Amino acid sequence: MKNIIMKIRVLLTVILCAVVVLSAQAQHTTFLQQGRIEFEKRVNLFARMDEMSKGEDNSWTDMLKKGMSQYQVTYFDYSFSHQTSLYKPGRDNPDNKKPIWESAPAEVNVVYSRLDSMQSISQKQVFEQMFLVKDSMRQIRWKITDETRKIAGFDCRRANAVIMDSIYVVAFYTDAIVTPGGPESFSGLPGMILGVALPHEHVTWFATKVLIDDIKEEALKPPVKGKPVDNKGIRESVSKILGKWGNYGSAYIRAIML
Repeated sequence: MKNIIMKIRVLLTVILCAVVVLSAQAQHTTFLQQGRIEFEKRVNLFARMDEMSKGEDNSWTDMLKKGMSQYQVTYFDYSFSHQTSLYKPGRDNPDNKKPIWESAPAEVNVVYSRLDSMQSISQKQVFEQMFLVKDSMRQIRWKITDETRKIAGFDCRRANAVIMDSIYVVAFYTDAIVTPGGPESFSGLPGMILGVALPHEHVTWFATKVLIDDIKEEALKPPVKGKPVDNKGIRESVSKILGKWGNYGSAYIRAIML
């Protein structure tokens, strides 16, 4: 009987110690509220070109493919501090072969966001015209799933959504980073979005690294150059230029409006 009591006491002691350790770890868990994330944006140019040339003579498209890389890979820096963020072009990719056109849509976007008020200021280049888009951020109705994935060392959970009526979005977010932002205009999840895929648009954004930089909110400045418009204004302007360009024009407009 004494042996049984002793074993029970030992077991209770072990359980109590484990609870204390886990509680201490939980109290000291770090939830990031400021830092810098590098995103790698990858566009499958061949898939996009095939889609845009459906029903047409593909000989010109096939000729273009011979002089370019299948994937266009660019990098963006996303700096954040509490409820303020700034997304802008990052380091150059020396392995990136430029397509025949000099600047692809959304290649040099700058997006400043105030996540507490859901307002953003975006600088977007459309051919020779620079636009400064001031408007509210897109409200996305996310559906969170049980699927998980590790991105840049963080455990992330998957969420799905549909934006702009027909664009299917897959996102992965982590609640270990408190700021509820993400690349481009993607936000609205209970944590930082570290990965986005638009399967039918053939484009992805995934974090390559997360740096715990000391970012001050006052250091995150919105862009100031460009023709002032709102989301409706830039859509109307771009549609006037590209509305008659068939599949190519539609794809360009979607990329600009993301």
